[in-house]
Amino acid sequence: MAEGWIFVTKNGKLKDKNNIWREMKRLKEKAEVAESKIFPHNFRHLFARIYYKVAKDITGLADLLGHSNINVKRIYTATTETVFQKKLDKIVEQEILECTT
Repeated sequence: MAEGWIFVTKNGKLKDKNNIWREMKRLKEKAEVAESKIFPHNFRHLFARIYYKVAKDITGLADLLGHSNINVKRIYTATTETVFQKKLDKIVEQEILECTT
């Protein structure tokens, strides 16, 4: 059995996309997920979002996912306008504090 792998069969062989897709479709009703949302590639996106949230390492993420262009990672690190506004507010607040002290 390949050590370190997450997706393996009962026999210890690596699962391929078709194995995972079949299992995901079997679980969709129990999880109340629309069939249109069932794609093994979604695991890749989920992993990327969690990795970036924890590690904040965009270059490492690019290496792990096998992308040569870091710009591809923007879909995993995209933030909402609200998040940008909060960051801008924090910068302004910090500057005001520094100017008054």
